[in-house]
Amino acid sequence: MNDKKLVIQPHKYVGATTVASIRLPKDMLAVIDEVAAETGRTRNEILLLSIEFALDNMQIEKN
Repeated sequence: MNDKKLVIQPHKYVGATTVASIRLPKDMLAVIDEVAAETGRTRNEILLLSIEFALDNMQIEKN
């Protein structure tokens, strides 16, 4: 398992925003809402921080 942790701090993406719609499993959304409630952040902030973390830490493997 990866030892990297998501540390909540100001995100680096700024400027204009746009709406993007995604479908999430209900149980995943429940966990996101729990994290939001526990941290005092909005669901949107948790999603943005999580996506930013994923983009910064993903490795793309070529076949």
